[in-house]
Amino acid sequence: MSFLQIFDAIKPCAISVYPIIDTGTVTPPSIAIWILIATSSLMAAGWLWIAAQWMLHGRELVDLNQVPGDEIPVAPTDGRPQLTVIVPACNEQHAIAATLRSLLASEGIRLQIFAVDDRSTDQTGPIMDSLAAEAVPTPHTLEVIHILQLPPGWLGKPHALATAARRAGADWLLFTDGDVLFAPQAAALALGYAQAQQDDHLVLMPDLTIKSYDEAALHGALHALNAWGLRLWRIRDPKARDFLGVGAFNLVRRSTYLALGGFEALRMEVIEDLRFGWLLKRAGFRQRVALGPGLVSVRWFEGAWGIVRNLEKNFFALFRYNIPLTMLAAFGVAAQAVLPIAALALPGPTRIAGILICVGIAGVYIAQRRVTRVPSAYALAYPLACALFLFAMLRSMVLTLLRGGVIWRGTLYSLKDLRAHAGTSWR
Repeated sequence: MSFLQIFDAIKPCAISVYPIIDTGTVTPPSIAIWILIATSSLMAAGWLWIAAQWMLHGRELVDLNQVPGDEIPVAPTDGRPQLTVIVPACNEQHAIAATLRSLLASEGIRLQIFAVDDRSTDQTGPIMDSLAAEAVPTPHTLEVIHILQLPPGWLGKPHALATAARRAGADWLLFTDGDVLFAPQAAALALGYAQAQQDDHLVLMPDLTIKSYDEAALHGALHALNAWGLRLWRIRDPKARDFLGVGAFNLVRRSTYLALGGFEALRMEVIEDLRFGWLLKRAGFRQRVALGPGLVSVRWFEGAWGIVRNLEKNFFALFRYNIPLTMLAAFGVAAQAVLPIAALALPGPTRIAGILICVGIAGVYIAQRRVTRVPSAYALAYPLACALFLFAMLRSMVLTLLRGGVIWRGTLYSLKDLRAHAGTSWR
């Protein structure tokens, strides 16, 4: 249905509520009302459609905890690892020990683990070295790579990932982060499922460790907002445009990784995990997203300000450092924050559209709970959360422009260089 068809459908209702003068022209206040009716009706239709799609297809996302036991691989007896795990870390002394210990406790699989100390100035490197000695009695190996200098033309994390990947000995690679925790069966289940499905890339959605109401509200709103452009169940469809990459758990065939050019092809990419998923899907490889409550967890942000700080480097990069595109996206997020409230505040068809918007948002929260585990009551905080995301988006752009680049882990990367390698779109 086109915009004009929708507009014609709601026009009789609007005429019954809002006066039109005899000449047939709409008075100035009514023009604003017409715009509000049309935009709120379109947003209501969009939310209801998204909610319906998630309710119909969200259950298609597999839970790795339900995978049959015969799909779990058995550790080989020849000592060769089945999976190479790459853990880059820069100043992660508070979390790196727990991450590596959780990997060393993995069961049903043999791991080759590379812990990459990426120019840390705290105790990250020494902690890695001490844990490497503990790995000797286990079925797994843990090798520490110390990076002291960053070569020109590289961001720190892509360089750390690429450095370790060159030394991989397994047919599968798992790229993760230095603050992620793994259940003992997580790696075996993920690899077994990916092999059984003959996939090239598997993203396991991590649990976000949430400790406050504002964190839960922001987590739920972020997934709801992403629902406008991302259908997780369509990622496995090679004809769909949907794709994903998650820094906490990107599992990929080594041959696929090499065919894409490795992280050498993303050497100046700030959101390298997401862009890696995009490259892989665009190249026609088989990609899939899986759930696994309790298998992988990460404390991604602490409080509302924590997510603003975490998104400081990401938002402008997401829109390829393009100011008009970022402003257009900011307008859309602003509409998500303002329009539901504005529509509810007025009588007649506008209020009906506002109610339908709220119903659609609540439906998405309910349908996404398998992914987010955020109660649907947090849908009430959606407009406020969108306002915070709007602030984070504009802050990301302004700070990057003022600084002339992105500051990441204490290093300033030139905006000119970032734009030169970013590409212009996600098509």
